[in-house]
Amino acid sequence: MYLDDMNEMVDQVTDSSRTMTKDFIESGLDAMHQANPFIFNAPLLDNWKNILEKNSDYINEQYDIINNLFRLFHYTTFRSLGFDAEPVISPDKSDRRFFDESWNEYAAFDHIKQFYLLVSKFIHNSSLENFQLDEKTIHKIDFYTNQWLDAMSPSNFAATNPTVLKETVDKKGENLIQGAKALIEDFSRGKGQKLLTRMTDFESFEVGENIATTAGKVIYQNELMQLIQYAPTTKTVYETPLLIVPPWINKFYILDLRKENSFIQWAVDQGYTVFIISWKNPDSSYKDTQFEDYMLKGVLTATDQIKKETGISDVNTIGYCIGGTLLASTNAYLAKKRKKPIKTSTYFTTMVDFEHPGDLGVFIDEEQLNSLDASMEKDGYLDGTTMASVFNMLRANDLIWPFFINNYLLGKEPTAFDLLYWNSDSTRLPAKTHSYYLRNCYMKNLLREPDALEMDGTPLDLGKIKIPTYFISTRDDHITPWKSTYQGAKLMSGPTRFVLGGSGHIAGIINPPVKNKYGYWTNDEIDENPDNWLENAEYTEGSWWPDWNNWLKKHSGKKITARKPGTKLRPLEDAPGSYVKHRIVPD
Repeated sequence: MYLDDMNEMVDQVTDSSRTMTKDFIESGLDAMHQANPFIFNAPLLDNWKNILEKNSDYINEQYDIINNLFRLFHYTTFRSLGFDAEPVISPDKSDRRFFDESWNEYAAFDHIKQFYLLVSKFIHNSSLENFQLDEKTIHKIDFYTNQWLDAMSPSNFAATNPTVLKETVDKKGENLIQGAKALIEDFSRGKGQKLLTRMTDFESFEVGENIATTAGKVIYQNELMQLIQYAPTTKTVYETPLLIVPPWINKFYILDLRKENSFIQWAVDQGYTVFIISWKNPDSSYKDTQFEDYMLKGVLTATDQIKKETGISDVNTIGYCIGGTLLASTNAYLAKKRKKPIKTSTYFTTMVDFEHPGDLGVFIDEEQLNSLDASMEKDGYLDGTTMASVFNMLRANDLIWPFFINNYLLGKEPTAFDLLYWNSDSTRLPAKTHSYYLRNCYMKNLLREPDALEMDGTPLDLGKIKIPTYFISTRDDHITPWKSTYQGAKLMSGPTRFVLGGSGHIAGIINPPVKNKYGYWTNDEIDENPDNWLENAEYTEGSWWPDWNNWLKKHSGKKITARKPGTKLRPLEDAPGSYVKHRIVPD
């Protein structure tokens, strides 16, 4: 009898909720339509109203959430009386917000946790596809809904986080006082306009002292870049030099954090003569710098200087992220000009086909880009912290809220972590360069179209690129989704090897063999469908670096006596140079 009464009550509450929600949304939509009939047009309003009346999925979702909340009430009651009970919902094993055992040990916090998870699941699963909105709008709503849900986690509030409450009792509130001081300091670092939350102990690191320490010399510089040549660690080296083109959205030393995880040091140890571009951190005087300037004064100037230094007319190259996009554009330019200073290219997590850019696409539309252009017009550049905050939003539960809790609620100093120091060492982006990149690549996706873009008056066609190519992407990449990078790999005409590593945009690339982590997938065939490629791919444990080395050494020529930096070109200063040391955010 009790269950029958309970089911009847649930049905009544569901019907009432459905009617109330329908009335509320109808009145709200009518009001919005009167306020702005252009955006909230009549067909859209009618569609939403029909969904509320006829959408059985929506009704079932309401029934499920109410039923689950009743189950949670019973669960908590049983636990409070000392009985064992099965949780209604449990967090994902990877969800670090609820790792503290206090979330399970105390019935009240267990209830708060499960209530949040149930409501979040209900909101997240509410069907938007039925609203006849375009895919981009659905993605945008979904993204910002998730941002809001992440922000509303009970772990982010002192009164509902058992770890914070315990710390507050133990420290007699001193943690909250220290947190308030840290909050004020971080607002001050952002000049009162933005909160620059510290992720690491800045005083523990110094570029050139305990990070970016691979030995070498700056052998050339212009207004846009310094060119670094690294000192050999082997008696002989491969004849063909290796040039790395890093992104100018971040600084190059992500590839040279510490000796044990430095890709640069490892490549030198394999017998390559390694050069890398260190980009200038621009100021307002760079406002008219064009995307093609990064090719002309960056990549092509670097290849010319390497030829002067080594006497070798071609180089192997690596491009990382937007550095890879630039490198692909350069290769298309050279192919059209029938020049061959580049022998092979490796692309680290690089998109050249931007049809499916992942969550970054949320920020790309005409209205937002116009607003961004207006904001960059004032200073002549995009402030580096703005781009950093966008990337952090893509992984808010890893890169925003843990530091909010640690710094402001627990009142603790952030720990020393080289990767997070690099992540906080942001760079500016020249206004015209950044606008060109976002509009032509992300919004219009013109780079993949033959002759749709040109650089230095030369049309670009990726299909004309015939040099050997190696693509390495990562399965959990939140910045350049691997299926998008895979589509780009199909656009080039030369022999192409695509490799899929584990982990994400940074950890999946900075994955030295000694760690034996993550693993990677290989498949010699470039299938039309990326899912088919992965299904037929072979999995290998450990780092992908040796696989790349086996591929590259076949294109690197004979072994010769090791080259010392600056044999022909006069060294200007020791690596990592002065350009990379320019910080735009105070410590």
